[in-house]
Amino acid sequence: MARQQQDVDELFDVKNSFYVGNYQQAINEAQNVKPSTPLIALQRDSFLYRSYIAQGNYRIVLQELQRADPMLQPLKSLVEYLSPGANKPAVVSDIDARVAKGIELANEVFLIVAATVYYHEENYEAALKILHGAEALELRAFTLQCLLAMNRTDLAHKQLKALQDVEDDGTLTQLSQAWLNLAQGGPGVQDAHYSVMELAERLGTLGAGPAALGAAAAASRGMWEEAEQMLTEAQTRAPQQPELLLALAVSAVHSGKQPEVSSRYLAQLLDSHPEHPFTKEYNAKSNEFKRLCDQYQPSVAS
Repeated sequence: MARQQQDVDELFDVKNSFYVGNYQQAINEAQNVKPSTPLIALQRDSFLYRSYIAQGNYRIVLQELQRADPMLQPLKSLVEYLSPGANKPAVVSDIDARVAKGIELANEVFLIVAATVYYHEENYEAALKILHGAEALELRAFTLQCLLAMNRTDLAHKQLKALQDVEDDGTLTQLSQAWLNLAQGGPGVQDAHYSVMELAERLGTLGAGPAALGAAAAASRGMWEEAEQMLTEAQTRAPQQPELLLALAVSAVHSGKQPEVSSRYLAQLLDSHPEHPFTKEYNAKSNEFKRLCDQYQPSVAS
């Protein structure tokens, strides 16, 4: 019995809620945890503050970090990077300098923050460099995400095997396998769809990331109405989440909605997320199209 109690993960519910993007539930669970050791307390607070950051509640995090454990201080950099109007190049330069010094590379919180910043910058090689050799399950799953972003499904397969060796039936492993199956296409798409549905049945509410994954898998199978339903349910909890808005714009077209429905989702994305990669690319191509139109305009009015 003592061994069984020792093996119990005190943060099991917190982690699962966080991994599926149900951040409010993760916060609620974290506030109910009574940690048995300082390490558990540190890990609990990491998930708690990262959940607030994911919700965009930056002030709470900055206030509490003033008196929090030094190991949690890297989260300030993540808040600075994600905050509206952030000086992102300055944050990236600071992260680069700290990585070069190497002093904080033993701190998992710093590794998560640095890898997240590099991932947002689409500097996947830098993210992989600092994640290399990481033992923590979440960091291994993050490595797999970077490999998929680089279209290296061959290496992602090896990383998934490492995840399965540690925790074959864990939520992170299941999500990672679903992302990999979706990236490969073919029969794996159905497996990805079923995996997300199973997670929803087991853990309840899914956040934006898993919902977008499930919707993409459903859409790849031609199930556009189900995809739209998953996205709409997730949007009620995260109305301005960019990936959801983009996916909803696409699903509205394929499910036969009026053109203005898709246009509204697109307008929301362009207005509320000017720094999103899709917005930047959309605006660049719109400006280029306008330039070409002006270039080939008749020089003499008819």
